[in-house]
Amino acid sequence: MTQVDLWTLENELRTPDTEPLCGVDEAGRGPLAGPVCAAAVMLPPGLEIPGLNDSKKLSEKKREALYDTIIAQALSYGIAFATVEEIEAHNILGATFLAMNRAIAQLFPQPALALIDGNRNTGITVPSRCIVGGDGKCADIAAASVLAKVTRDRYMRRMAETYPQYGFEKHKGYGTAAHFFVFARHGILSLQNGADVFLCFRTFCGKLVHHRGDERVVNALLAQLLLYAARTEFFACEKLVCKAAGVVLVI
Repeated sequence: MTQVDLWTLENELRTPDTEPLCGVDEAGRGPLAGPVCAAAVMLPPGLEIPGLNDSKKLSEKKREALYDTIIAQALSYGIAFATVEEIEAHNILGATFLAMNRAIAQLFPQPALALIDGNRNTGITVPSRCIVGGDGKCADIAAASVLAKVTRDRYMRRMAETYPQYGFEKHKGYGTAAHFFVFARHGILSLQNGADVFLCFRTFCGKLVHHRGDERVVNALLAQLLLYAARTEFFACEKLVCKAAGVVLVI
């Protein structure tokens, strides 16, 4: 997709009633660990940033370089988190909206229309429109996706410096086989320091957690989960199905 393509849809949406526009995206809805991060960006209309695209299609090195360019050239931008505690309280979608609204609130001027990546915008507090696959279609959303991804990855690398045994600098909290293994080996970590909440195992969001691998790893992971649940009374497990090759935890 060329740089011109990234402005085509936005230019079609620009009217006196929708100016200024901003793009909004998040990073961290899918991981097992850490907060969700959102960014909102207003770029100068038509600005060409070579290489700008959906952050998931870019290398870490390219994202880092684009981050500095976007920060330097944006008319306005905002970056915000929703903590793991807020994810548990509001579910991941509600927490994502919290982070997005916080990022939008940092913009000046405030947008007349926010373009939201994805198909859900019910929790956004300013006029908004969903753009499915927007991070690959709209320049402002693509820029927001880069800021959110880089910011969250940097946060996870800082956590890795404090807790190197969890390997956060590699998997960034996503549910890789290595991530499941370190939970089984080192246990579940929960820290709270004022408003900064970091839970190394973000299972308690009402969604299915699947793991397939060595039965010993599965059993050790289950033991850690059940011990954590018993100690904190954090969730009620309605159904637990364990198979030799994997586990499904239903909350």
